[in-house]
Amino acid sequence: MSFPFAAWLIGYKPAWWRADLMAGLTAAAVVIPQAMAYAAVAELPVETGLYCALAAMLVYPLLGSSRPLSVTTTSSIAMLTASEVAAVTDAHPTIAATSMAATLALMVGVILIAARILRLGFLANFISKPVLVGFQAGVGVAIVVGQLKAVLGVSATSKTTLGILAALPGLLPHAHLPTLFIAAIGIGVLLAGSRLWPRAPTPLAWVAITIAASAALGLSRMGVATIGLVPAGLPHLATPDLSLVAYLWPGALGIALMAFTESMAAARTFRSDSDRPVETNAELVANGAANVAAAFAGGMPAGGGTSQTAVVDQMGARSQMAQWVDAAAVVVTLLALSGVIGLMPKAALAAVIVATGISMIKPATFSAIGRIRLDELSWAVASVAGVIAFGTLDGILLAVVVSLLTLGYQIDHPPVYAMTYDREDDVFRRARPGESHEALPGLLALGTQGSLSFANAGWVHDRLGALVKEAHPKIIVLECSAIPDIEYTALLMLIESERMLRAAGVELWLAAVNPDLQRILDRSPLAEALGPDRFFLTLGKAAMAWRRRGGVTAKTA
Repeated sequence: MSFPFAAWLIGYKPAWWRADLMAGLTAAAVVIPQAMAYAAVAELPVETGLYCALAAMLVYPLLGSSRPLSVTTTSSIAMLTASEVAAVTDAHPTIAATSMAATLALMVGVILIAARILRLGFLANFISKPVLVGFQAGVGVAIVVGQLKAVLGVSATSKTTLGILAALPGLLPHAHLPTLFIAAIGIGVLLAGSRLWPRAPTPLAWVAITIAASAALGLSRMGVATIGLVPAGLPHLATPDLSLVAYLWPGALGIALMAFTESMAAARTFRSDSDRPVETNAELVANGAANVAAAFAGGMPAGGGTSQTAVVDQMGARSQMAQWVDAAAVVVTLLALSGVIGLMPKAALAAVIVATGISMIKPATFSAIGRIRLDELSWAVASVAGVIAFGTLDGILLAVVVSLLTLGYQIDHPPVYAMTYDREDDVFRRARPGESHEALPGLLALGTQGSLSFANAGWVHDRLGALVKEAHPKIIVLECSAIPDIEYTALLMLIESERMLRAAGVELWLAAVNPDLQRILDRSPLAEALGPDRFFLTLGKAAMAWRRRGGVTAKTA
């Protein structure tokens, strides 16, 4: 096993230190408020998020392959954790939520490391980008709605997104105005700050201002709820409760998939040309180890976050030393600032969470998807609806199912098309509506793309049949350059099609067959039925053979 840290730590250059120091400190201004906020999203004590950030950022740089990736936790992971913790708490109210979160983190870590051993890194690609965009937007909506209780300063019995929305009209008259005022100001400041000064530590400044205001004005005496006591000092060794494994494993699988998917997406997005490639296997181990460390530190599940990774990259971090600088800032916070953190109004923290949730809803991205692929926009919208209607855990399962169904549909419905002759360029091209291409009389050139298998054999057969029926050709040439392989069921379909065409007086020719496919065909009855004279290196050579047989008029010769 290789240790990626050797690539940067052993060869670390003193000239890198300034950039790494600034990147780490700037990222800390984002990570620390977000860590507390995401712990609150998961309905855990705020220190749980800080413990997670500290442990994960200490461990990931030793094993990770991405220079800027910041592994702490994310809003999606926090929502998944909240869903799982709430479900188990309802059934077992005596079990501490922090114990469940730590056990979840350990299980996520073990799953990721096991995935590396089993070489399952490809599973991260089972969520398409539009579906992931929809899932994250749905999580953003769920986060915003879930914080309405803290924003309004009221209590509500429902924990589901739809339930809270249904109860909202009855909650509004009971809103606590000072709490609502703090939250509203915070949301406005944070959203404006992220737009006008994207590189400024607006969340950290907001946290500091609200803590100072709470102390100076005595906001708690006005009925404004505060975070309360935050234990001082570094985390103690925690012992995850393995008796919870039977209850938590479905959620752990979902969180592991989301953690790895988000980490890989962030790592690939912010990889520069000078960086070494992001290694899937290394990332599985690194994210797994970060989660194990977070578990024993009493934290929550961890994963790579886009927002903090973007800050690290924008500040020009030269190595993963920036993550250790960030971790050092968390240590200082835990040792020296835990007392004042407790003065922070919950409404102020809710403002950070709501602003984060809103940032996850990206109408421009939905619009971009819709301009290119309306069908994929529908998948994104379905993912949003799934999260809102069924919750985050079921929502991610729905996202995976939608992605797999999408993949299955695409495999089952490959493009099948006629090809026409472009006289000016002397080439065959896929026929397009409105194009003036000259076909070769009596010869129908057909093409398809992708492997032919049992899943799509029927579809391809029906589409080819429709095109043949429309054209009434004497010769059909199947252009095979985009067909890498053919499965046995599809081969039988092709053999039967050739037999039926021959009975109808139509010849089947094959062109541009790759060597691997040719070897398969040579072992089948199809090669004997066609004979060597019906295989051609290119579609053009097949057309020349048709000309020699007198199949083309002088007009097209």
